[in-house]
Amino acid sequence: MGKDRQNSKQGTWIYNPWLDLIVGCGAWSAPLLLLSYFSLASSTRALSVVFYALALFFNYPHYMATIYRAYHRAEDFQKYRIFTVHITALILLTLVLSHFSARLLPWIFTIYLTWSPWHYSGQNYGLFMMFVRRAGADPDKATQRALYSAFIVSYLILFLGFHTGPSTDPLFVSLGIPAIISVWEQVILGVAFVGLSVFGLLRLARAAGWRKLVPSLTLFSSQFLWFVAPAAISLIKGLEIPQNRYSSGVLAVMHSAQYLWITSYYARREAAGDTAKSGRRWRPLAYFGVLILGGIALFVPGPWLASRAFHHDFIASFLIFTALINIHHFILDGAIWKLRDGRIASLLLNSRERIADAGAEASGHFAAAWQWLVGNTTGAKSLRVGAALMLLVWGTLDQARYYLALRSDDMQDLQRAAALDSYDSTLQMRLAERAVQNNQPEEAEVAWKQAIRSEPANPVPRQQLLRFLINENRFDEAYTLTEVSLKYAPRDANLLVDRGILALRLGHADQAVSSWNQALVVDPNQTAAHLYLADELDHENKPQAAAQQYNAFLQKVAAQKAERPPADKVIAIVLRMADCQARSSETELAIKSYQLAEKLAAQTGQPKLESMADVSQAELEARNGKLDAALELYQDALRLDDSVADTSASAEDWFAYGHFLDEAGFAPRLAYACLVKSESLRQSLSNPETPPSLTAERQQIEKSLGAAAAAIRRNPDPFLQQASVLRR
Repeated sequence: MGKDRQNSKQGTWIYNPWLDLIVGCGAWSAPLLLLSYFSLASSTRALSVVFYALALFFNYPHYMATIYRAYHRAEDFQKYRIFTVHITALILLTLVLSHFSARLLPWIFTIYLTWSPWHYSGQNYGLFMMFVRRAGADPDKATQRALYSAFIVSYLILFLGFHTGPSTDPLFVSLGIPAIISVWEQVILGVAFVGLSVFGLLRLARAAGWRKLVPSLTLFSSQFLWFVAPAAISLIKGLEIPQNRYSSGVLAVMHSAQYLWITSYYARREAAGDTAKSGRRWRPLAYFGVLILGGIALFVPGPWLASRAFHHDFIASFLIFTALINIHHFILDGAIWKLRDGRIASLLLNSRERIADAGAEASGHFAAAWQWLVGNTTGAKSLRVGAALMLLVWGTLDQARYYLALRSDDMQDLQRAAALDSYDSTLQMRLAERAVQNNQPEEAEVAWKQAIRSEPANPVPRQQLLRFLINENRFDEAYTLTEVSLKYAPRDANLLVDRGILALRLGHADQAVSSWNQALVVDPNQTAAHLYLADELDHENKPQAAAQQYNAFLQKVAAQKAERPPADKVIAIVLRMADCQARSSETELAIKSYQLAEKLAAQTGQPKLESMADVSQAELEARNGKLDAALELYQDALRLDDSVADTSASAEDWFAYGHFLDEAGFAPRLAYACLVKSESLRQSLSNPETPPSLTAERQQIEKSLGAAAAAIRRNPDPFLQQASVLRR
């Protein structure tokens, strides 16, 4: 009886209960997810280094395990030839093309991030069913469909979380599902998950008993923690699910460890069957050594070589390799790990059925080359040892470079990392930032230029170098930089605006106008381009075209719901538009614009700008013979000047009012008093200066007044009071 129990226990577990439950079934999910969350909040850099190191021993080898499974036996290579040869060739072609087209990376990376959770779910379901069958259960079709649907639904919940609303990650292309629709869909799927789970697990428990289902239930709880729980927390707490961090962080480590756990068991069982033929025994250290070295070969040399050969950004290259190797792994893994495959079922389900090898003697050049490589010849051994040592050194250098590149507070460590591979725009930006902080502008300039060479389409280093060159008055170099950069980013609206500013600075007005017009074609919301165009058109004495650009700017600002310009800036632009309309004889439009400026200034508490609007409109009304309206506007402007004690504005406005009274034929003594008041105010300023036109006009009226002028000059207040309330 005791022996039967022992056999039953060994038949349920893969290695032993603790290892199987913790690693294989994911019992460590909750503590590791919590540890990752709190560690990330306290030390992002330390956690990043830890995950990068763990990748050497978990993530990279787990990809190599699939390669090993598909390629190390000639019959498996031939059996899955469509995947081992043709799909692999397509992936390699995509890898090369993506290094020449930056637009491919976000799409490739989005596919990888979206597919990853589906891949994890498929592995969890496969292991779930493996343990169910190892426990002796034989679920019916309805139970299998309910449980499989529960796994699918859990993935869909996370999928909706990933693709809700616009993406905040430039490498992730979101479907942009509206939040209100996504929330209700997730709620419905959550209810479906609960229903399917209860139905399937209860029927399964009736067939096998809860105790035998402990590993399967643990796996099911891991699926819940990995996919349903984060979405529930996101809905309740309003937290955003980070696609990049979630798919490639601690979840990827747990999945990789789980994968190595089951593939090592399969490889051991497979080797045990082959021992009788070849006499070779299962060597776990050699097996894991091959996986680690193969994993390094898959991920490390490629980005290093690509960044140097193509002068491609190291990080972008690393992301391309990561995404495409993952996608290749997903495709290959989905093809070769099927429980309905007789050989796999025999080894994973502990079946006693003998499975004959299919095509044990596959032929071909690949098989012959592989046999030589794994053979005992001196050349093969030397090649294996040399390759292993090279990969170990390369992997160590890669880890060291990554660690040094993150030490943004240490200039020497950053320089050491750059010496290992300088084509890393992120690293160069850290170097530039540290150089600026150390007051080393030359070193910062070198780092910015190297960052641009590594990633020409990246606007960040370009903008910082542009600001530096402009501050150093090196306008020719700055303009050349914009010209070169437009080859890589022809639809960068900000770059086109900068090119226009620099072109105008260098005297190329036509190029400036052309650049700003191109910027508006690329991005109609590029409001600054309207202002630059308006100013230049106004300078070229094209007031009607300038007014149209000012109007376009104001309309777009009015449509903005947030981040509007300050009120005083908007009012000043309205006044400039009104001046252009007045000069182009669009009188009615100009008056409406002045009235708008006055209204905005009154609403936002800008009396000085309100006074300017009144005086400008008054001058226009006077030219059109509307003297009553002009009188009221001038008088209102003078009251506003007094309310804020603006001596300079008062001096200007008393002069303008006096000139108006003189031109309109009002009593000369009133006009003379206004001009005397303007001169008196100007004398009290820190830089007293009387315009010649004011002096000339005062002297002319003074002659007509004769002796009365002296009395007015001694006491102008009664006349000023009269002028302030004057009516025709």
